[in-house]
Amino acid sequence: MRDNAVRALRSFIQSASGAIGLDFPFGVPRMVMVEPTWIEFILAFSSRYATAAAFRAGCRQLSARELRRTTDAEAHAPWAAWNWRLYRQTYFGIGEVIAPLVRERRVRVLPMQEADHATPLLLEICPASSLRRLGIAGLPYKAGADANQRRARESIISRLAAATQIAIDPIARNRAIEDPGGDALDSLVAAVAVHRAIAGGRIQPTDAVYQIEGFIYV
Repeated sequence: MRDNAVRALRSFIQSASGAIGLDFPFGVPRMVMVEPTWIEFILAFSSRYATAAAFRAGCRQLSARELRRTTDAEAHAPWAAWNWRLYRQTYFGIGEVIAPLVRERRVRVLPMQEADHATPLLLEICPASSLRRLGIAGLPYKAGADANQRRARESIISRLAAATQIAIDPIARNRAIEDPGGDALDSLVAAVAVHRAIAGGRIQPTDAVYQIEGFIYV
């Protein structure tokens, strides 16, 4: 099932136009990168780490602590890239989504690559970080279909629209409210984060550390 989902996601990305936000780390802290550049790290990723468990073990061997990237600290991301809650998303996201697309030059991954607006742009996002930045954090909205969590999702969407002055499509709004797992709401927050980055002209932060570790657009 995962293989089918990954193939479908890659197909969607490479046939898309514009910018797409993906909710997983695009890199790791410099201290646990063996390769000198992000591109080399990405292209060698699958051959270096045969499994998600090998990826986590390799990072833990290089650092006993779960180091966070500079952007993780700045955006207040919940977990390090190889935290036990997240390492599988990091592994399959980098190895099976980003790496093949980068290898075939189907996308431009920001800010590590220069934007080319004729090619789909990929931006790393973190819904929790975006909501925190906008002052909307703290409302529980995942894994619940009860009235309280439904109201929480409705409140988050209303506050999101008010804080960003972005009109939210009624169909997308309703899906996000009715989805008890919160994935539809996360997707909505991701779309808003990407829009804010593009509209605000903030797509290419130039600090060297972001070129190596990645950058979360909030």
